[in-house]
Amino acid sequence: MKFIRSISQLRKHHQNCVATIGNFDGVHLGHQAVFKQLATKAAELQLPMVAMIFEPQAQEFFLPDKAPARLTRLREKLLALRRYTSIDQVLCLNFNKKFATLSAEDFIQQVLVDGLKIQHLVIGDDFRFGKQRKGDFKLLQKYSSFTVENSYTFKIDDQRVSSTRIRQTLKQDNFKEASKLLGRPFTMCGRIAYGKQLGRTIGFATANIVLHNRISPLKGIFAVKIHGITEKPLLGAASIGTNPAVNGKELLLEVHIFNFDQNIYGCYIEIEFIQKIRDEENFPNLEQLKQRIKLDVKIAKQILLLS
Repeated sequence: MKFIRSISQLRKHHQNCVATIGNFDGVHLGHQAVFKQLATKAAELQLPMVAMIFEPQAQEFFLPDKAPARLTRLREKLLALRRYTSIDQVLCLNFNKKFATLSAEDFIQQVLVDGLKIQHLVIGDDFRFGKQRKGDFKLLQKYSSFTVENSYTFKIDDQRVSSTRIRQTLKQDNFKEASKLLGRPFTMCGRIAYGKQLGRTIGFATANIVLHNRISPLKGIFAVKIHGITEKPLLGAASIGTNPAVNGKELLLEVHIFNFDQNIYGCYIEIEFIQKIRDEENFPNLEQLKQRIKLDVKIAKQILLLS
């Protein structure tokens, strides 16, 4: 799968394709159904498949304080697209002030026609684009240089599968339902960075992943499985939050791996969430924090033993 970061990077071998456009946050079963629909047309026309995404996402650009929590950051999204779809190319456009002022007609001409030279587009009939969101499905249909097809609505339990629905299930700590909608367990990924190493002083060393102040769909303490270090997943307990017990401000994913003592700084790992243990709490001193972590670890081990 090729990753193209801007229109200026497009070359002839990237053009003449079938495409779809969206945030594809989570790359859930609804998204995967769209990609399968696109793959059918790609096989018929014998053309490559392109997914167009945006960074940041539109809501994050226009309403940064009110944008919903992401299910997947960019790298997580690309990993999921590579694993669970047959997409050939991902075109990632920078959603900035200049792009936000691009008219719907200019978006079609500059990006779809001149840039990608698309032959067929699969898109939802509620898709809006261009300045003031004036572009829609009907406008796309007016262009004779490519055909447009409405994407199928994918449902589970008679409800549309969407990123919003998955966020709601995670808010309810229903990981089983989230996994059903995603088609896989819910995970978060990142590279292990150096932290304050406070955990070592109280007997619970943690692998720390900085979430770069993004809004997280999860907060609290969880029983988890850790992928990417050994062939089989390791077991542990994870915390997502700002760690108020030590006056933390930065949003962190901290993972205590059971029976493990190796230097893994710099490793890129994937954390699979099994069950929530509790919400994040403040503690008056480190001794009470230590005792609570001991209990968390005990509970996590019991949960993972049954999972």
